[in-house]
Amino acid sequence: MAQLSPLLKQATPVQAARGEGVYLFDTDGRRHLDFTAGIGVTSTGHCHPAVVKAAQDQVATLIHGQYTTVMHQPLLKLAERLGDVLPEGIDSVFFSNSGSEAVEASVRLARQATGRQLVVAFDGGFHGRTMGAAALTTSGAKIRAGIGPMMGGVAFAPFPYAYRYGWTEEQTVEFALNELDRQLASTAPVSDVAAFIVEPVLGEGGYVPTPAAFLQGLRERADRHGILLIADEVQTGFGRTGRFWGHQHAEGVVPDVIVTAKGLASGFPLSAIAAPKAIMEKAWPGSQGGTYGGNAVACAAALATLDVVLGENLVENARVQGERLVAGVRDAAQGIAAIGDIRGRGLMVGIEFVDAQGKPDGATAAKVHAAAAEHGLLLLTCGVHGNVVRMIPPLVVTAEQVDEGLALWTKALTDALS
Repeated sequence: MAQLSPLLKQATPVQAARGEGVYLFDTDGRRHLDFTAGIGVTSTGHCHPAVVKAAQDQVATLIHGQYTTVMHQPLLKLAERLGDVLPEGIDSVFFSNSGSEAVEASVRLARQATGRQLVVAFDGGFHGRTMGAAALTTSGAKIRAGIGPMMGGVAFAPFPYAYRYGWTEEQTVEFALNELDRQLASTAPVSDVAAFIVEPVLGEGGYVPTPAAFLQGLRERADRHGILLIADEVQTGFGRTGRFWGHQHAEGVVPDVIVTAKGLASGFPLSAIAAPKAIMEKAWPGSQGGTYGGNAVACAAALATLDVVLGENLVENARVQGERLVAGVRDAAQGIAAIGDIRGRGLMVGIEFVDAQGKPDGATAAKVHAAAAEHGLLLLTCGVHGNVVRMIPPLVVTAEQVDEGLALWTKALTDALS
């Protein structure tokens, strides 16, 4: 009898039977408050009625129309509707299946559009598990270990992670940009650099918001040197940070290429890259395609997701409830030396655990994470050392549900640290 791969380890002990809004119900009927959202995927909550209906209607009409063979209305409508939320001038879209695939499509586009081969990524970034995306990823050794040699043409520069360096945000940004300039003058010559790729909030690397000044510095350097700026919005896009796109927290910054996935279709596999037509048309013929990309059911779900996000004002809700969540987490951390830092942007909140010497403490983070699950609060960990507990509620979360989560979190801290 075949079984799942033994490498597929669950972050929580829950075997889900059904989902409803911010809750998951296991096979024993127990209710769990889901502050993982499928790693930021179920943006409209589990089984939002509008998304369910859109998918059901589409399944009965057309399940799959391969988009380089035939065209279908959900795909065309979604491309058109995305124009309402994409930054001005970004008017061309290509759809694929996963975040990793979209990241690789963005790199392929950047290299072909510029005629250059080098991509600069940043320490702690996560861009995917496929070979090309993994070559850009440094959020943990498990992504890169044992699969080398990695894809060439990648350089890494420091990310302005102020808590890690022990400096102010301003000092850390200055350091990171100075080091980038040094690399552009030495190991990553500007004449060879096709793109910078950056997350507006460091995801798997520790839930660290990217300072606005750093994104502005990247934009300025990209413009000066003819380099494309790729914003990996796989986790930050579609309202997660309290702005529709995470890069919008940096005034004046518009990327050349946006990568989106996760919350795009409320759980259906769909991703995309978006760029100005003048850039997109520089991709070489045959370089964009895929069997399942732009699936009709996934596109119908994405259209409904967009309606819900805009119609229910979920972007603003993410901002308001995110502030409430961060404030509550900080209140709960009073007097707890094991919590070194708390940070967040919208409904992306990270709690970093450290030992008595201030070093990363993954063991304590794991204990608190497990205690939360026992109390019915589902969370995830992240960070290079696994010492950051992250909270990712769906965008539909209410103030009452935030407070419920905070009460369970406080119990978990008490149990794990007593």
